[in-house]
Amino acid sequence: MSDEENQDLTPEENNDQPQEASADDLADSVADGVEQASGDEALADEWAAAMEESGEGEGNAEDDWAAAMAEAGEGGGDDDDVQAMPLDNLEDDSQPKAVPEDGPELDVILDIPVRISMEVGATQIPIRNLLQLNQGSVVELDRLAGEPLDVMVNGTLIAHGEVVMVNDKFGIRLTDVVSQSERIQRLR
Repeated sequence: MSDEENQDLTPEENNDQPQEASADDLADSVADGVEQASGDEALADEWAAAMEESGEGEGNAEDDWAAAMAEAGEGGGDDDDVQAMPLDNLEDDSQPKAVPEDGPELDVILDIPVRISMEVGATQIPIRNLLQLNQGSVVELDRLAGEPLDVMVNGTLIAHGEVVMVNDKFGIRLTDVVSQSERIQRLR
């Protein structure tokens, strides 16, 4: 390799000792830096000139603020001219809504449909036994024969009853209705 090629390599790439740069190379690099810095200054000067032409220069903004503050001081008057505006006292004219003696009105919810069902009984079995069920299989439930069935409304127990036949259809006769307080406790 020539000496010029060795100068381009980093000390790790160059197996020889790093060589000192010549005075001419240093002068050239300094001159390049000066040219670049003068180019940056020229760009900054161009921006400053453009800002002044568009009216957005620093001095112009300060003048605008000073003019606005002067106008506020002249048009607004002295602080002694400021008077308090008389206000009327605020009074509460509202009246509480009258609640009927028998409780809140339920007319709003009376037309909402609910699902009513009867639960004959329940049990738990492993999936293995569930997959083996077929026609004729018998599943044992946790309820005794003749025991009242659960009447559920949207999944909540509201009563107990027994099965009856009404015009060739099944029906239920309620034998025991769960109290309102007990229903509310079950919902929690």
